[in-house]
Amino acid sequence: MRKTASSSRSTTSKSTPTILPSVAVRRAFKAAVEARKAAHAPYSKFRVGAGLLTTTGKIFAGCNVENCSYGGTICAERTAIVKAVSEGETEFTDIVVVTDANEPAFPCGFCLQVMAEFFTDDTWIWIANTRGFKSVHSFRELVPKPFGPRQLNGTNK
Repeated sequence: MRKTASSSRSTTSKSTPTILPSVAVRRAFKAAVEARKAAHAPYSKFRVGAGLLTTTGKIFAGCNVENCSYGGTICAERTAIVKAVSEGETEFTDIVVVTDANEPAFPCGFCLQVMAEFFTDDTWIWIANTRGFKSVHSFRELVPKPFGPRQLNGTNK
């Protein structure tokens, strides 16, 4: 397992994290809570924020931006990833996803596919609501057999 800036964790999911998130992950949580306030969610009313932590210690925040055509909607997780990549950051240790729901809200399939492009098996996905962390999972746990860049090696892209 790759040692991350976040802290050392086991690869088992935690329904309520028994480990304390690192200072960097707590900063990503705060960034996600703040980004959530800017969400454009006039249709679903479901505001989401994400805080993405890079291997260099930078945090990129994103919110969901809905569109009346629905297909044009972008989730908070993808917003944060796109912001990071557009600034040259492509290696990540953790992402924190924040909603105000009591039940944990996990990344959608589209977001997981975008994560597969950049995340390693041991990138950590922290699920939270505005009151705190609910669970933490390795990317491999959520997507054990992702389709990603490795499948395209040696082919015409």
